[in-house]
Amino acid sequence: MFSRTVEYALRAVAHLAYKAPEGRTTEQLAEATKVPRAYLSKVLQGLRRAGVVKSQRGVGGGVALVKSPSELTILEVVNAVEPIVRIKSCPLGLSSHGVRLCPLHKRLDNALAYVEEAFHSSTLAEVLAEPTSSIPLCDFPAAPKTAEPPLVPPPSAAKSSRRSS
Repeated sequence: MFSRTVEYALRAVAHLAYKAPEGRTTEQLAEATKVPRAYLSKVLQGLRRAGVVKSQRGVGGGVALVKSPSELTILEVVNAVEPIVRIKSCPLGLSSHGVRLCPLHKRLDNALAYVEEAFHSSTLAEVLAEPTSSIPLCDFPAAPKTAEPPLVPPPSAAKSSRRSS
């Protein structure tokens, strides 16, 4: 449903939120988020044009968030690179439908509205603070330990058990 560009923008902004208020170089962001540097540069340009990030050239420069993670919503990030486009009239151009959407397109638009609202009500700070047992891609602090063991052993444990067999 979401493009690679949106995924990369969210990864970059999540990493910047974790490091806030410090800035990061494009190289540091690319390495931390596993995003190709050239692609990331284009994504950052879109985020900069939309006012999500700011950049400073030169020694001590880098990219940083304009707002605090508690004020920046997922919707702002998504809309900065690929806005969610709601269905306002018949996508097929059927004059008989006009602005009255058929049941299928009405449901699709309702789903878009739901996603839009969910992203609007979620800040980066909330996402980063959410407890999880998943190991995030970026270098975030470890989640609080739970009493339950992981369902799948980490790769290192799987390798060592194969060696001992």
